[in-house]
Amino acid sequence: MKLRTILQLFLLCGLFIFGGGSVESSYAQDGSVAKAEKTIAKRRKQEAKVAKKEAKKSKKAFWARQSKEARKSVKRNQKRQRKAQRDAKSW
Repeated sequence: MKLRTILQLFLLCGLFIFGGGSVESSYAQDGSVAKAEKTIAKRRKQEAKVAKKEAKKSKKAFWARQSKEARKSVKRNQKRQRKAQRDAKSW
């Protein structure tokens, strides 16, 4: 029984000593500034993509609530403004 207890303690200490070192070394590798910047840039890109998708969804919902006449009116005004800008550039 005493030998078994000693082996269990030795095994337990070995896990703490060798297991802790491997975890610590992986954190040391992940701690580089370049890797952190890359991770932050990736997260920002994902957030921007989600924000763009939400904006598109809200814009689509807004125009779906508008009447057909209002949509046509806005479309005509935009077309008229583009034509006026083209004509202004030609002068």
